[in-house]
Amino acid sequence: MELLSLAIWMPIAFGVALLALGRDSQARAVRWLALVGSIASFLVTLPLYLGFALGTSGMQFVEKVSWIERFNVHYHLGVDGISLWLVLLTAFINVIVVIAGWEVITRKVNQYMAAFMILSGLMIGVFSALDGILFYVFFEATLIPMYLIIGIWGGPNRIYAAFKFFLYTLLGSLLMLIALIYLYVASAGSFDILTWHKLPLSGSVQTLLFFAFFAAFAVKVPMWPVHTWLPDVHVEAPTGGSAVLAAIMLKLGAYGFLRFSMPIAPDAAREWGMFIIVLSLVAVIYVGLVAMVQQDMKKLVAYSSVAHMGFVTLGFFIFNPLGVSGGIVQMIAHGFVSAAMFLSIGVLYDRVHSREIASYGGVVNTMPKFAAFALFFAMANCGLPGTAGFVGEWMVILGAVKFNFWIGLLSASALIFGAAYTLWMYKRVYLGPVVNEDVKALTDINSREFLVMALLAAAVLYMGVYPKPFTDVMDSSVLDLLKHVAQSKLP
Repeated sequence: MELLSLAIWMPIAFGVALLALGRDSQARAVRWLALVGSIASFLVTLPLYLGFALGTSGMQFVEKVSWIERFNVHYHLGVDGISLWLVLLTAFINVIVVIAGWEVITRKVNQYMAAFMILSGLMIGVFSALDGILFYVFFEATLIPMYLIIGIWGGPNRIYAAFKFFLYTLLGSLLMLIALIYLYVASAGSFDILTWHKLPLSGSVQTLLFFAFFAAFAVKVPMWPVHTWLPDVHVEAPTGGSAVLAAIMLKLGAYGFLRFSMPIAPDAAREWGMFIIVLSLVAVIYVGLVAMVQQDMKKLVAYSSVAHMGFVTLGFFIFNPLGVSGGIVQMIAHGFVSAAMFLSIGVLYDRVHSREIASYGGVVNTMPKFAAFALFFAMANCGLPGTAGFVGEWMVILGAVKFNFWIGLLSASALIFGAAYTLWMYKRVYLGPVVNEDVKALTDINSREFLVMALLAAAVLYMGVYPKPFTDVMDSSVLDLLKHVAQSKLP
């Protein structure tokens, strides 16, 4: 089996094996099998980076096998500089989530671990698929494990949140399916995504296709104003579900813009680029202000995610190398930082069973080691230089200033809002005297929690101090994409 197929199907195979184990009496064996499976699945992705040829924009590690011959559908996989790091990030976050849920989940442990293993494989499939139908199958299939994760292990309103998540994302995707079928007919019976990139299309057709894809991807990112499902889902989802949703699933939508919307409908992308920029700036500024007034820590970080993903779409649609590369770097950085923020909230919730900021105060007095990690992740969420959170946002702001000074200025204002809501939350939760008996009774993080925090802190610090390995991989693919978008496809 080739590397990409291994990266997709190994976690899915481990997930199926975990389902077969069945009872909670075997929970210890389930946890160890999940850990072995997640680490093995991550190790399989490393040769993709080590064997990746820099300086070329073409697809690498390509696999192509006929799947549904009658409709010319292929099992067609490949990665380029845009998708490579997203594959590695997905596998890495899966390891973190398995370790984080080690003691916390005590009910239906095998199904919980299996859902995350299968979800990881499906998301890697989304980032690797080069056939339209294969992409759609993986893209939609990711909804099922996440729906179950929210609906079974979530909070009191989990059923409402799970339905809202499922309906929002499914309805958007149906328009994308129509667009895929249209492209299949227009390309004389091909589902090959790279063939679609070269297809001449009229201006009106490009506009319709652009908004069909926009319906699917904007909901997934999520962009303002179709972001309202995200806070509800984050509040109800278990900690691991929130971490994967923020770190990886939101990136499926942003990735879709780069793989479908921009190269397939470049004229429409340029025509409607300012529309996307305005929506992105609203997300960055207005949603940042909404985050500031939240009393629930998870809701605050959920709104923070919408604001940070606004930087991603802003970077993509200013159509310069700094902006697009910055958007991709921001996707990866947000994957590390948002996972860390949600897992930090999970550490407190597991002990006090409250997400309300008012329930805490003076945590640094009883959990000094944890408070140090939480401060580091809060600083990364603010975009502190030397952390992963700074690199992508700084690149996008520089690209935006090159595009238009006022857009750059407005996007830079988000750094102030980000610092305001994040540090104000940190001050109220962690600093000052101990406010109640619950906080007084807190115990500092154990070795398992320390490992989770340390792995994420190392990733955030490494990317912040030395981002070159990340940017080197994507440079050629970004330049090729922008060259493609700059050329009209009007017949």
